Amino acid sequence: MVRRIDVTGADGVRLAAWEYADPPKGGGEEQVADEPAHAPGVLLLHGLMGRASHWASTARWLAERHRAIALDQRGHGRSDKPAEGPYTREAYAADAEAAIEQLGVAPVVLIGHAMGALTAWQVATRRPDLVKALIICDMRASALGAASQREWDEWFRAWPVPFATLADVRKWFGEDDPTMEQPNVSRGEFYAEVMAERADGWRPVFSRRQMLKSREAWVHDAHWEDLALVECPTLVVRGVDGKLGRAEAQEMVRVLPRGQYAEVPDAGHLIHYDQPEGWRAAIEPFLEGVRGQEG
Repeated sequence: MVRRIDVTGADGVRLAAWEYADPPKGGGEEQVADEPAHAPGVLLLHGLMGRASHWASTARWLAERHRAIALDQRGHGRSDKPAEGPYTREAYAADAEAAIEQLGVAPVVLIGHAMGALTAWQVATRRPDLVKALIICDMRASALGAASQREWDEWFRAWPVPFATLADVRKWFGEDDPTMEQPNVSRGEFYAEVMAERADGWRPVFSRRQMLKSREAWVHDAHWEDLALVECPTLVVRGVDGKLGRAEAQEMVRVLPRGQYAEVPDAGHLIHYDQPEGWRAAIEPFLEGVRGQEG
């Protein structure tokens, strides 16, 4: 079961949050209404071009013991997409902070994928009172540079939009994308979730121009200093075939005051989507440890 909760981010941007909960066990909606209020909160932040629904499988098992909420960040999903932004690091972090406070889940466990992970650890440095623990999913702390941004611009221009069908979306992102080293069915499914049907075919629910603006705000800078200021327990998770290399991930753990490390075999960048069982096995012991500290 999932319900939408609208929250107000920085600059009055309307953000859609999605709360997942188990159905009633034995009848009576009172159980669902009462239990989440006393459960520890988890806020899930997707990456660039992602959306809250990409966390559905994770959120459903989290909801067994937590109040699990996934946020559509500005420019993504069902949240507002202001034409000129801002799509800055400050705006994304302020949105997440506002969501945590309005949802009443502080201190929260923040789980972020890629750009969402960077937002999560920047929130943890800015507002340590709001964050109990942190999970970083396949996000680098090093600067990627101007060449990387140019490559993304070229990649966006290569998309054959509009797509005639969702099957075409799945095939292009799962098989035909020239940036891929090998076919990946789950990658095709991932991108199918961020497409919407228009009069001329299927197009992304986000603006590629806005996504480049979002990326521009962090791609040129290293983020080690922010990482070193994270005070809460933090788990760094990488897919063996993802974008975060083992050496950099382990250095991130070393820099973090309370860092831990995990990796998921046979997973790429979309760890939680590629390998949901391996992802759960990697993060569940950490979450249980955080719960144990509360007791």
